[in-house]
Amino acid sequence: MTKGTSDSLDLSTCAHANLRKAMRAVSQRYDAVLKPAGLRATQFTLLAVLERHGELPLTKLADILVMDRTTLTRNLKPLAAQGWLKIGRDRDERVRLVAITDSGRQVLANAIPLWQVAQGRIIDGIGKKRLDGMLEDLNRLVATIHE
Repeated sequence: MTKGTSDSLDLSTCAHANLRKAMRAVSQRYDAVLKPAGLRATQFTLLAVLERHGELPLTKLADILVMDRTTLTRNLKPLAAQGWLKIGRDRDERVRLVAITDSGRQVLANAIPLWQVAQGRIIDGIGKKRLDGMLEDLNRLVATIHE
């Protein structure tokens, strides 16, 4: 790499590099806090979305999570194996439906106080107003990317 190239490659201003770094730090914190419930942060989010929205077609769940269907399917399998969600078929056999089960609701209920600890740590660290602003900015970023 030439000096000119290295001068123009300042990752401190790269949205991708900085978002990924922040995401790794946040994921590590939430994963550690949720571990006693037997969940990873991604699994908690999947169960919470299904609890909030009810049974969803796989494609709709992927859209909500901004996740490709292949990755989503891979993430759903361990939860289905635990009996925390079920994957079935709609009347239209091409449509797969995903729903949280009663045991999934119980795992989620047990994890919520742990999740609140992780949330509290974030709020204590940056403040509620900054968190709300950051979440608004992130939602705007996702909408901009998908325009």
